[in-house]
Parts: sequence; structure tokens; C-alpha cells
Amino acid sequence: MSRRGRKPMPRIVDHGSRALGALPRCPAHLNATARREWRRLASVLHSVGVLTVADRTALAVYCQAYSRWVEAEEKLAATPMLLKAPSGYVQQSPWLSVANKQMELMSRYMGELGLTPVARARLDIGLDNPADRVTKIEFVTVYTDAEGKRCERPLDLSRGKAAEIENKAETIYYKPDGSL
Repeated sequence: MSRRGRKPMPRIVDHGSRALGALPRCPAHLNATARREWRRLASVLHSVGVLTVADRTALAVYCQAYSRWVEAEEKLAATPMLLKAPSGYVQQSPWLSVANKQMELMSRYMGELGLTPVARARLDIGLDNPADRVTKIEFVTVYTDAEGKRCERPLDLSRGKAAEIENKAETIYYKPDGSL
């Protein structure tokens, strides 16, 4: 029986247990394309707390679907999109069906693993890192000098007024609010 309503908000794993918090190894059964995708994503997802050893299978399924999708797209590029069947009817290439099915699987797992912008917003994976916050705002006066060159000069707010500039310059004062 399925649940009704919205999916519950996922939580970031805090890696409390060293065994669960370890970076999972790439499964041996994945082909070369799937392994490349694994290497591309595993350490990034682990570093933000989304991927643990328990999630190894979910990432493996995504990587395998990605690999099959890439293969189907390559075959689709090399063959026509519509084929004539032996009976004379025109039908779509079977590679198109494979590619579409793998895209469905990939998109489902992308949502679970936080690989889309919406999924990352739901995960709240620390994009509002205190280290990334703006700590200093510098005000500058931008003007064009007599030779037509663009110039920037730091705005001296300690005097209460901007220094006068010979060429007609426009100074805009911004007062930062608490939303930064």
C-alpha cells in the first residue's frame, strides 16, 4: 500500500557510525560508462552527506541506467528513428524505447539522490554555508574619465559624502538590510 500526500523531507546523514558513513565502493558488475558516472558522483554525494554504504545499490542502479541510456542514445544516433518492419509498417526504433525507459529510471533515482535542483532544495544540503556568506560589501564609484575610460574608485563613506568627481558621475548608495 502506498502512502498518500507529499514525500517526507529527506534528512542528511550525519555519518554517526563510521561503518555506515564510509564512502561506498563501486560495484564490480558496472560497465565502464557506469563506473565513470560512479566516480563522478560518489565522492561528491558522500561529502555532502547524501551517500552512505547503505545507499550503494541506489547509486549503482542510477549509474547502470545512465550507462544504458548513453548506449541507447549512441545507437539511436547511428540508426534512423523510424524503421520499416518486414510487414511494411513503419515503427519507431527500439533504441528510442530503451532510451526513454532509462531516462525514466534515471530521473526517479536523481530525485532520490539529490541530483536535481528541486531535490537539492528538498535535501537542504548546506548550500547556505556560513563560509559562503557575504561578510564585506565594498561600495565603489564608477565613472568615465576625460579620456573615456571606465574608472572605479572606493567610496569613502567616513566623510558622509562621496568625493566630487570632475566628470558628471552618478553615485548610488545602498543600505544593506538583514536579508543578505
